[in-house]
Amino acid sequence: MPFPPVRGIHARRLLRDEVYDSIRDAVVVGDLAPGEQLRDGELGEWLGVSRTPVREALLRLAQAGLVEADPGRTTKVAPIDPETFTHCREIAAELYALAARRAVVALTDEQLDQMAWANTQLQDALNAGDPMAAITADDAFHSVPVTASGNPLIATQLETVTPYLRRGEYFHFGTWAGARSPEQHEQILAALRAGDGERAAALTRENFGGLELPAASE
Repeated sequence: MPFPPVRGIHARRLLRDEVYDSIRDAVVVGDLAPGEQLRDGELGEWLGVSRTPVREALLRLAQAGLVEADPGRTTKVAPIDPETFTHCREIAAELYALAARRAVVALTDEQLDQMAWANTQLQDALNAGDPMAAITADDAFHSVPVTASGNPLIATQLETVTPYLRRGEYFHFGTWAGARSPEQHEQILAALRAGDGERAAALTRENFGGLELPAASE
């Protein structure tokens, strides 16, 4: 099967995560299309790694719903299910909103500045037409309240639903709705700076509510 170019060499220290990220991103952008069969050996050759981290990555991707595994037979890229996407979006919106509401009393000026910087990076990525960079910047923005919330289970639970949302995010940051995200982030940040956790939570929920799949996937 054809594979996209790999950026750089995978560091041994982060091998499992790097392999996971590479395969996930190839699925997100459509380089690995729904229904395409995934073979351990071919993926390992593409990434320059052994089959072990590839198998670990595929297991994680199966748990996230991005690939379908039939033990002993085939593994393939999963189709996008609009209902599952909606369920994941609802859970993510509530978890990020909970993080914002809890974090408001704990966020430091440095952390708020980190969020502002991430939002600037998001705007730059949108201006450059780079949806993957936009996803990274968006993650950086929302991860600050998650860390500051004091509840480590929020991040754990988000890991079970956010991978499924990636394909929608990739589409989202090329749309008018996605272009509004920096403005919505500024409103969230203003609410956090003002100590208004309820408003920050409501705005965060609204921000994620705009996440949609491309029409062809519905």
